[in-house]
Amino acid sequence: MGMSVGGGKGGGSRRRRGGRKAVMSEINVTPFVDVMLVLLIIFMVAAPMMTVGVPLDLPKTSAKALNAETQPITVSVKADGAVFLQETAIPVEEIAAKLEAVATTGYTERIFVRGDGAAPYGVIADVMSRIQQAGFTNIGLVTEQKPDN
Repeated sequence: MGMSVGGGKGGGSRRRRGGRKAVMSEINVTPFVDVMLVLLIIFMVAAPMMTVGVPLDLPKTSAKALNAETQPITVSVKADGAVFLQETAIPVEEIAAKLEAVATTGYTERIFVRGDGAAPYGVIADVMSRIQQAGFTNIGLVTEQKPDN
């Protein structure tokens, strides 16, 4: 036999009609913020790893690093002679047309040529001459910095 305390009509029970509880109309934002912060940290750590580009063994020089405020267009030549515009493989014959389509500031756009140390010199020279013949004048070669001894 059960006994209820304060269950009378004028007692301390705060029930609505029909015995249902009041609907909670507030959203608890704390779990949402926690999940968003975790995702933010994951993307902050993972984002630099996604912008590596085409893996190359760049030649080492004693040149200083450039200050780059914007992301330049990169043309990469792998050791087997394959040519990439950003991360997309393209035939050498189409490099001028693709660069004209990608360049946002016209022919003054900075274009970096990244050539693998084992890549044939002729292929790198051909790529650079095709870029220059297309009208682009701001071309640079990318190398790695030699470690200081």
